[in-house]
Amino acid sequence: MESKNLELDDSIFVAGHGGMVGSAIMRSLREKGFQNLLLATHSELDLRQAAALQSYFEQKQPKHVIVAAAKVGGIHANATYPADFIYDNLAIALNVVHAAHETGVHRLLFLGSSCIYPRQAPQPMREDALLTGPLEATNEAYALAKIAGLKLCQFYRRQHGVLFHSAMPTNLYGPGDNYHPQNSHVIPGLLRRFHEAKENGLPEVVIWGTGTPRREFLHVDDLAEAVYHLLQLEEPPDWVNVGTGTDVSILELAHILGRVVGFEGEILLDESKPDGTPRKLLDISLIRQTGWQPRIALEEGLKATYQNFLSEQTSGVLRS
Repeated sequence: MESKNLELDDSIFVAGHGGMVGSAIMRSLREKGFQNLLLATHSELDLRQAAALQSYFEQKQPKHVIVAAAKVGGIHANATYPADFIYDNLAIALNVVHAAHETGVHRLLFLGSSCIYPRQAPQPMREDALLTGPLEATNEAYALAKIAGLKLCQFYRRQHGVLFHSAMPTNLYGPGDNYHPQNSHVIPGLLRRFHEAKENGLPEVVIWGTGTPRREFLHVDDLAEAVYHLLQLEEPPDWVNVGTGTDVSILELAHILGRVVGFEGEILLDESKPDGTPRKLLDISLIRQTGWQPRIALEEGLKATYQNFLSEQTSGVLRS
């Protein structure tokens, strides 16, 4: 039987190669010597269009597929456009998984999100917490689409014997993040605010809520290494958590970001604003058992991310 493991000359289709996650995966693969990377921009190939995707796979014949493409956003975007989030992400998952099976792709790795787990799942969240309770309402549409993608891989693997599997990363940050004032996630949003406060000589930065909720953050380059690691496993889990196994409070995060940026003013709390879920932490025992562990400490990763922010801003490619 032909090996389904990665070889340096294998053709690999990276869906979503232009995003933060996809570009990190591309950097990792290129550094390791992979050259036969199949790439298509959204304007060249709309993953929501099944016929176009099927034709592309038939023509290019990728041996491996990594699904890093997704419609993503923060709480505001998820709450405002839930129909867009569930439709686009369902369509991507359905079309890519089915086209991969139809065209004989050897291996497919689908990337989901820690938001697939119930809102009140026991902490830290294990893989078997899936579908044991209600989801967080603010990103339910996105979570449902990611659960469907994970289950597509599981059931195609069960019925057809294909090596399709999934990874569920925690909150990500790093090069190529989105720094939009309203639609960004917590790290890029706070980093931008601290930077602008420093630049404008402001005496204080106000953060929402009590500062007590705890969150886990993984550098996107660590995720890229986890993806490569999982693609080496002969019998990977159907889905596996990818995180650091540690978390910080939002107030602790704010103080770290203030130090990294060089903001010397005060950090104040607006306790009239909502906190969100008290804690979201992944149990990463399963992926640790396979031999992977994160390498980039939070403050080290944030320092590198701030330097990326400054260089992206200077060169005019900052997503904002």
